[in-house]
Amino acid sequence: MEMQQVRYFISVAKTLNFTRAAEECCVTQPALTRAIKLLEFELGGDLIRREGRHTHLTDLGNKMLPMLRQCHEAALAAKSLAKAVSRGEVSTLSIAVARSLDSALVMGPLQEMYPAFPGIQIKLKRGNAPEIAEMLKSGEADIAMGGPLGETWDRLEAWPMFSESFGLIVGSDHSLAMRNDVELDVELFRAEQFLLFSGLDLTDYELERLGRVGIDLTSAHEVDSNSDLEALVSAGFGIAVAPAHALRATAGYRISLPTLDLQRTVAVYTVAGRPRPREAAALLNLLRCKDWNWEGRSN
Repeated sequence: MEMQQVRYFISVAKTLNFTRAAEECCVTQPALTRAIKLLEFELGGDLIRREGRHTHLTDLGNKMLPMLRQCHEAALAAKSLAKAVSRGEVSTLSIAVARSLDSALVMGPLQEMYPAFPGIQIKLKRGNAPEIAEMLKSGEADIAMGGPLGETWDRLEAWPMFSESFGLIVGSDHSLAMRNDVELDVELFRAEQFLLFSGLDLTDYELERLGRVGIDLTSAHEVDSNSDLEALVSAGFGIAVAPAHALRATAGYRISLPTLDLQRTVAVYTVAGRPRPREAAALLNLLRCKDWNWEGRSN
């Protein structure tokens, strides 16, 4: 099926006159008729019926018209977009962000670069460590932000932004709220249900260390966003284990547990040797130049 055939059919459907449709499409009537016959052959039935001086759509023609019109409009839109891209009027920036990272972390640099690229289309994608690594490998993402990807690919470039600790947060009605830090010990957490971000990708060693301080994540609730974490904590579904920047953005009562010694380094990732779009290069520079020192502090 060729778009030219579709365009001819749409014109005949609108005018119900082969002569006027041929003039509108700037082709001869025999050429227009031939193209529509080929389209009918491909679709397996008549689309238009001519009875003397009267022309009308068949039942198949009426059913196919909305779909063929949509195909034609989509093709025109794609052609227009391709021209705009080739002229540099439209560009796309794909950013992969770890589910456990608050999108607010990237908003400042994005807002700073946005005026320089007025036609930019931003695609913000979420994933865990393996998914983000795969997005970078496949070219689905131009740039990524997250914790350790656990990936040994030699073309993966990483620029550390900040390191942050983890902490605990409970709802205001929780029994541990307002407890003195020095009173907290392992036994207080033995029977608790915990919550954490999906995609934190904690190692077995880290899980073992958490277990030593009473935090068992084998049956923990998992969430994909700060808002979901806050909702479950407020509703009393358990104690949240979250990175420092997420603790600041979540309403609730923070618990300081001195024995919880868990940290991660958040980095921005790109692929070495791959041509980098101007937009990705600009965002990378802004992320690398930003002062992230405060991000790792929970207070």
